[in-house]
Amino acid sequence: MSDSRIHRGAAPGDREWFGAQALPTLATAAADLSWLLSRGYAERSALKLVGDRHRLVERQRAAVHRCAGGDAAVADRRGRRVGPEALRGRPLRIDGFNLILTLESALGGAVVLGARDGCYRDLASVHGTYRRVGETRPALELAARALKRWGIGPCVWLLDAPVSNSGRLAAMIRDVDPGFSAEVVPDPDPLLRLPGPAVATADSGILDRCGSWLNLARLIVESEVPGAFVVDLG
Repeated sequence: MSDSRIHRGAAPGDREWFGAQALPTLATAAADLSWLLSRGYAERSALKLVGDRHRLVERQRAAVHRCAGGDAAVADRRGRRVGPEALRGRPLRIDGFNLILTLESALGGAVVLGARDGCYRDLASVHGTYRRVGETRPALELAARALKRWGIGPCVWLLDAPVSNSGRLAAMIRDVDPGFSAEVVPDPDPLLRLPGPAVATADSGILDRCGSWLNLARLIVESEVPGAFVVDLG
């Protein structure tokens, strides 16, 4: 089935699954999963145990998984996080799809997750194809204004070549701000883990291996999208 969405909005059921009545259960589940991860339990089996115990639907399980984190990993990530004031006049590497999807979700009314490590994450995915939605350009403009206000740059956006329409998105990024560089690469993750300029991402696999990083999605959503559907399980 083709993806005909024109907005990055909430999925059917989200208002129930992530509403006020569901929050205590979700928060407890995230805490339980974090406890198990802190003690060396395997992620997959720990998530199944927690999800079954709290009778979570698949989308809730995905949210709990994205928000939980072991004590050591969370402390390590927080220790390397820097604020925008530390990056004035300095270059930044941006995990392109990671940032864009979260900003689109916030603008479109989709669920935005507050995780234990302080990051904001979304429940969106591209499944090999990225489709521009009504929130795409506004999301890029928000990022451009914020980075310019903080004096951060030059900024390099890295996009996944295997994802369809990456080239078109790269062209849009450069059009929104000619000062942006946007590169389509086979896999941004190993490049973002390399030593070098700070990284803007909420991808846990990158955060556990990169150097300094900027919590860019959260900073922008908190300052520019006050009405976002934020579910804080941190």
